[in-house]
Amino acid sequence: MGGKGVVVVGGPCAVESLDQTRTIAEHVKRAGGQLFRGGAYKPRTSPYSFQGLGEPALQILARVREEFDLPIVTEAIDDESLKLVEQYADCIQIGARNMQNFALLKSAGRMRTPVLLKRGMSATLEELLLSAEYIMSEGNYKVILCERGVRTFADHTRNTLDLSVVPAIKRISHLPIVVDPSHGTGKRNKVLPMSRAAIAVGADGVLIEVHHKPEEALSDGPQAILPETFAQLVREVDAIAQVLGRTLQPALAAS
Repeated sequence: MGGKGVVVVGGPCAVESLDQTRTIAEHVKRAGGQLFRGGAYKPRTSPYSFQGLGEPALQILARVREEFDLPIVTEAIDDESLKLVEQYADCIQIGARNMQNFALLKSAGRMRTPVLLKRGMSATLEELLLSAEYIMSEGNYKVILCERGVRTFADHTRNTLDLSVVPAIKRISHLPIVVDPSHGTGKRNKVLPMSRAAIAVGADGVLIEVHHKPEEALSDGPQAILPETFAQLVREVDAIAQVLGRTLQPALAAS
C-alpha cells in the first residue's frame, strides 16, 4: 500500500451474522473494493451497546475471505483478541481508543501481520507517529496510518475529519495513510464527498462502512452507506486517483 496505488476498504462496522457479512462482502467485491472490514470486537462508549461476536465473527470473516477472495482487516482490543485476530486476519486494526495503549502496540509490533493504526480522538500528528514507532520498534514495519476524525466543538458532524494531516504526514513520513470518512463524519451523506476529498489530498486509500440494511445495523448504522453508493464511491475514487497519476491496486500488495 502506498506509492501510486490506492485502496478502497469496505464492509460493516460489525460482523452480525454469516448472512449479513456474506451479503455485504458480495457487494463490496462486485463494486471493486479490495479489502473487507468488519468488527469482531467492538469497544463501545456504552457498556450496554453491542460489543461484537468475538471469535465466531473472526470465523465468519475467514469464510468470507475464502469465498470472495477479499483480504480481511479487523480490530484487536487487547492481547487476548490480538492473538486471535492475527490467526484470522490479513491486517490488524488498532482503534482510536487504543492508539496510546503502548503495551498493545508493542505486542502488535512483535507480529508480522500489517497493522492499521487509527489516530486517537485528540491525538496530534506527532503522537500518531510516535505510536507507530512503538509498533516498528518491535520489528513490524508494516504500519498503515488512518485518519478518522478528531473531537472538536463542531456539531454538524460526529468528528472533524482532518484531511490536512494527510499531506503533513506525506511530507515527514514514509508510512502510507488512509482516511476513514465514516467515523470521521458519522453521517452517511458526508462519506462520499469526503472520500473524494481524501484521495484528492493524497491519501493512499479510504476505509468505508457499508451495510445493506443500515437501519437494522447493530453498530453505527447512521454512517454506513448502501452498497450502490459504495459502488459509486469506488468509481469516483478511481477517477480522481487517475487524475493524480494513481490507480486502484490489490490491497496490501506493497505492505
